[in-house]
Amino acid sequence: MALSRRNFGLAAAAGLAAAAAPGWALARIALGAKRIETLSDGHLTLPQEFVFGGLDPEALQPLLQSHGIGAGPLTPEVNVTLLRDEGRVVLFDAGSGPGFQDSAGKLPMALEAIGVAPEEVTHVVFTHCHPDHLWGVLDDFDDVLFPEAVFLMGQGEWDYWYDPDTAASIGSSRAAMAAGARRRMEVLEDRVQLFADGTEILPGVAARATRGHTPGHMSFEIRSGSESVLILGDAIGNAHVSFAEPTWPVGSDQDPQTAAAMRLRLLDQLASEQMRLIGYHLPGGGIGRAERSGSGYRFVPEG
Repeated sequence: MALSRRNFGLAAAAGLAAAAAPGWALARIALGAKRIETLSDGHLTLPQEFVFGGLDPEALQPLLQSHGIGAGPLTPEVNVTLLRDEGRVVLFDAGSGPGFQDSAGKLPMALEAIGVAPEEVTHVVFTHCHPDHLWGVLDDFDDVLFPEAVFLMGQGEWDYWYDPDTAASIGSSRAAMAAGARRRMEVLEDRVQLFADGTEILPGVAARATRGHTPGHMSFEIRSGSESVLILGDAIGNAHVSFAEPTWPVGSDQDPQTAAAMRLRLLDQLASEQMRLIGYHLPGGGIGRAERSGSGYRFVPEG
């Protein structure tokens, strides 16, 4: 086979994966014939003030310490969900790609490690357009990493980030994020399918608007018979503060008050119904359940 730019990049990634030999497949579950697993895109490195700035330190620090989190940056996992069902190979979000943080962008290695070629991915479904979810659609050479895939995104999320005025209005700390999203969306423009809240985007996969983290953030319920799992994206972005105190505002949310209200509704439903969840930045691969704990909730990893 001729060594294209994409193949060259993947060959390099495969070599790194073989050298590092990490556990790229993090957690697996089955819903009927549907097979679901989470793959590691690495982790982020975030200053605590980016997530928790504005919260009362006297209330925040004991909560963090109870979860073994001391001073210094947060290093949340990046969990990309892979669904295999009736010949479809579906990714929920595309990871960070090579241009965001050195500790992330590992999805090509994870796919290589489990024997899935990018050309085999049939669909890429986006929860939202933040860099660690969208930027991985392009490889080192700015080629589309998943050349055979159909790309799916909520209409509201597309409209917000594709609007050229967003970069100017979103604020200086997020302007580069908006410009980066727009650049990647321009590449996908002729290949993307847009949908509304409540749409069954694929058999047994329904979109659910969970706005607040971004204006058009979507989560996705995968159902088979009486079983279901909710792919949260960043609707619940950490396993400590946002479970124990879901109404506390989180600085990484674009609309903290709307996001907090949505988070509380989600946790109430998830705990009441004991529905499985998958969180993009939750520990242990992100698959688990929510349980009530005192006046709040706690995350219980699967297995």
